[in-house]
Amino acid sequence: MSDGRDLGVVVIGRNEGERLARCFASLGRPAQLVYVDSGSTDGSVALARARGISVVELDMDRPFTAARARNAGLDRLDELGAPSFVQFVDGDCEVNADWLQTGLSFLRAHPDVVAVAGRVRERFPEATIYNAQCDREWNTPVGETKAVGGIAMMRFAAVRAAGNFNPTLIAGEEPELCVRLRQAGGRIWRIEAEMVLHDAAMTRFSQYWKRSRRGGYAFAQGAFLHGAPPERHWVAETRRALLWGAILPACIVGGAVILSPWALALAMIYPAQVLRIARRGEGLTFAALLTVGKFAEALGVLEFHLRRLIDRPSGLIEYRKS
Repeated sequence: MSDGRDLGVVVIGRNEGERLARCFASLGRPAQLVYVDSGSTDGSVALARARGISVVELDMDRPFTAARARNAGLDRLDELGAPSFVQFVDGDCEVNADWLQTGLSFLRAHPDVVAVAGRVRERFPEATIYNAQCDREWNTPVGETKAVGGIAMMRFAAVRAAGNFNPTLIAGEEPELCVRLRQAGGRIWRIEAEMVLHDAAMTRFSQYWKRSRRGGYAFAQGAFLHGAPPERHWVAETRRALLWGAILPACIVGGAVILSPWALALAMIYPAQVLRIARRGEGLTFAALLTVGKFAEALGVLEFHLRRLIDRPSGLIEYRKS
């Protein structure tokens, strides 16, 4: 547990049940703790209030986003007395007992660093291949980096000066904020310290598909906002999604219809891609999952641009219903 009186914690959640109880218990008693609820119906608000936690209930007449929830938490912390640092936590996470002090010590020792994150592990990576894939995604290199995820410790004043999270983003709001933090001169770091156990609770392919589709939507939206040089934010990811998930399939089907049925043989490029990824040490099953996920990502990219053209933003794309 941290002994820092200059630390505020913002927990966001919606129908997290026992996961939220574990999250609260893991945080100990930081100086300022705020829980922001996005329309839970499982008693999450009552649980937080019973623990003496300051609660913000988002207006259900406006679309929920994680960015909006985190901003509401920042506003409440401002009301309570703005801290020097803020730890953002999702309600499906259990915070490591040493993390808050570790993160504080790092930020205090590195005044030019505005955001730091440690290791995220899946609680049950062996339960399903989808949980295992999440666990692999969390295993990112340590050191200075371009972005951290939504579970991170940041300098409160730096986040406020950057304009907070962008509430219009349904996903990818953390890397987008990090773009603005870096443009303001801040540095972002990942360190080799255990931070949280995350509970993705993905048991079905449909959940993985939705999560990948949401990722594609975030890629496209991020590239639209910050895709120009020199940042080129998520431009490569967007292009890969479109290439593998939309352009190649269209060429294969179009070639078979217009030129010759033999054009369908070009579809063998996908098994070849699976083998190529597998040779990098991913394993055949994971390689196949990543390749299939590109189709969902492409749908997300196309959905973003279609909705942008008709001026109708997307609501949340939730892969887990609690």
